Amino acid sequence: MLIASTAFIAILAGYAALCAASPFGRCRKCSGTGLRQLRKGAKVCRRCHGRRLRLRVGRRAFNAGHRTYTAGTRPTPRPQKEAPPWL
Repeated sequence: MLIASTAFIAILAGYAALCAASPFGRCRKCSGTGLRQLRKGAKVCRRCHGRRLRLRVGRRAFNAGHRTYTAGTRPTPRPQKEAPPWL
């Protein structure tokens, strides 16, 4: 059980490092070509819109969590500058 847990944590940490280093991966639908092969010819891929890259699932989850955290926390109050005594 300990070996399986350690292996799972290692794989998860590796995937997190991959998402941090390279947030975009090849599109799985068009295999990174940007075009879909049809009987009559080729068409621009609907998933990646011809850009050949898509955001990884892990990076998408990180972005959603970060966006939720940012929206739910208050901004840190900045100390206001005191007015000079003659004003």
